[in-house]
Parts: sequence; structure tokens; C-alpha cells
Amino acid sequence: MDLLTTLKGSLMEGFLPQGWDLGKIDQIAEIFGPNLRQSQAWWHRDFAPIPCRDVADFDVCMGHEIAREIVLARDEKKELILILPVGPMGMYRWAVYFLNQWKVSCHHVHGFNMDEWSDSQGNTLPSNNPGAFQYAMEQAFYGPLGSNTVPVKNRHFALKEELPDYAEQINGLKSKGGKLVTVFGIGRVCHIAFWEPHFAADFSSTEEWKKQTHRIGAKLHPLTIEQNALTSFKSRTTLVPAFANTIGPGLFLKSDSIIGGADGIFSRGMQWQGLSLRMSLHHEPTPWIPSSFMPTMAGKLFYLEELGSSLVAECN
Repeated sequence: MDLLTTLKGSLMEGFLPQGWDLGKIDQIAEIFGPNLRQSQAWWHRDFAPIPCRDVADFDVCMGHEIAREIVLARDEKKELILILPVGPMGMYRWAVYFLNQWKVSCHHVHGFNMDEWSDSQGNTLPSNNPGAFQYAMEQAFYGPLGSNTVPVKNRHFALKEELPDYAEQINGLKSKGGKLVTVFGIGRVCHIAFWEPHFAADFSSTEEWKKQTHRIGAKLHPLTIEQNALTSFKSRTTLVPAFANTIGPGLFLKSDSIIGGADGIFSRGMQWQGLSLRMSLHHEPTPWIPSSFMPTMAGKLFYLEELGSSLVAECN
């Protein structure tokens, strides 16, 4: 009996999203090196995956790309709508550096945080709690920009009182010529924001799925919880919320362009994002793999070269 057959008959069958074809995903896992950047039929002609040598280069590239979009919008006299993540985070230090060095005002920028930890009812942490995404954004981005910062009235956070109004606010800005750019990371199970793959089961068609602008108190996948336990909570799973407020495909798929990042390595050859990156790039778009839709839009996906190496089993 081969390994995949064993997995399908094991606890993995009820653990991984039911819409995943493990055999197909395992074939995609064989792609590595330059082949990872080979364009697929569904990719936007102006989409490009870009390898980065290390985390330092990655942070600079991501930060520069955000700063560049802000400068371009200023020069074109456009309002810029940024859907922003809390993670990757190193990019914000460099975005701040470039913008302050260039003396660029961000008064034309509107920042919409894509998600926030919550309970099942959508209640979130206080804004001054170090674990809150709102706190992280104020400390990493809005605060360090100083007098050039995004006006307070233009900062939006995924609170249950405000998230349902995101679509109307963003559509209003776009109708006046504003440009929408989504900045994102890719989750362990290929979510965008906290829009999880198992949400696909709630909709009768891909078109219905694409219309969803948000979800309050979204139930997170166990692998998402464990990913964040490792990357944000220093392995303390007991502190990781099981729910979050999040934007949906009805917003991120409306982007005029995207800035993506995949930097999920640990050390001693260990990583958590290699398969997620491959699925995002080389699996045809499906609601069961939300990140598979991102290459259908113009923009860039920066990733660490190590994630593009061969995914072979190795004891560390």
C-alpha cells in the first residue's frame, strides 16, 4: 500500500480540507527550483513570483514594493487603498525607512487590516493589547512614519463593528479612481487573510464563494492555529485564538494589484511554507485553496529561495 492511500484512510482524511486531492498535491510538491516560476495558463500576464536569497533581502523587497505603490499613487494623484496583513512583519520597517528617507506623505493612503483575532462572536482584543493586530500595525507601521503617517481616519481594523463596512468604503474609494492593492502572506493551509479553505463547503459555487466580502468570528483550521503558535506565540498553543474576523475573496479578488510574500522557514533546513507556496502557484484556482487565486491578478509574490528547494524527507 502506498503512502497516499494510507493517508487517505487515516486521521488525515478528516483533518485536511475535504476538497484537497492529495495525489495531485503531492505531484505539485515535486516542482522545485526555476520550474516553480514557470507560468501557468491561469496566471495573469503581469504576475511574477520572485525569489529572494534570504530573509533580509525578502524584507527589503516587500517593504520597497509597498513604499513604491504609495509613491506611484501620490505621483498619479490617486487615493491608495492598502489591504494589509500582520505577517510578514519585517517589510514594514523597510517601508517606513524608504518613505521617511524619500519624505513621502501617506495622507492619500487608506489602510484596511485584513483580519484580527476574535472569539466566536467576533469580539476582539483591546487595541492596546500586544497580541492585537491593531496594536502591531500602530507599532510597526503607522507610528514610525511620524508626521508622514496615514491619517487616523484612514486606518481601518477588522473589528466586528467596522469589518462589514469595508466593502462599501473600498468600493466608494475605487469608484473615485482609487487603486486597491492587497498585501498578503500565504497560510499553512493556503488561506489568504484568515479566509480558510474549509469555508468552501459553505457555498454552492465558486461564483458565490467569490462574492463573500468578510466573515465575523471565523473558525480557524487546526493547522492555522498551530502555524501561529509556532510563528507568533513561541509554541504557546494555549494562547492562540481559535477564531478571527477576516476579509473574504469579495475584497482581495477585487485588487488592482497584489504584493505577496512567503518566508516560512525555521532553521536547520526546516520550513512550513514550501508546499503552500507550490499549491498557490501550480494548482489551478479553487475555493479549497484560496491562495491559488492570487496568481490570477497582476503583481508580485516574493519568496525565499530555500522554499523553492526540493521537498524531500529529511530528519532534522
